[in-house]
Amino acid sequence: MKPKPPAPCPCGRPLSYAACCGRHHAGFPAADAESLMRSRYSAYVLGLEDYLLATWHASTRPAALDLELGPQPKWLGLEVKARTEAGDTATVEFIARCRVGGRAQRLHEQSRFVREAERWYYVDAATD
Repeated sequence: MKPKPPAPCPCGRPLSYAACCGRHHAGFPAADAESLMRSRYSAYVLGLEDYLLATWHASTRPAALDLELGPQPKWLGLEVKARTEAGDTATVEFIARCRVGGRAQRLHEQSRFVREAERWYYVDAATD
């Protein structure tokens, strides 16, 4: 019997979870804003509220996310549309698809990030 291949990363990159977002969830800093955004998407898929809060900039971080409240989304995929980086600031535009209560939804977001002490943090976003 062949060994089972490692599970793909929820963020959509063609890597295993362990080689991609799993290492960020374990504490390895993201090299760029897009990698942080992808790891945050994977954290939503996996319900890793502590990671989401730890990677949220202190100036805009909520006290809690309460991911377990309300209907739970089934995350279906992530598509990065654009990314820009200028020194210690960056933006990443993406579309995340999910299903909530049997209804398909699409989140189109332009996220802003900042790098402090060699770590990237999510600041805020504009959605449509």
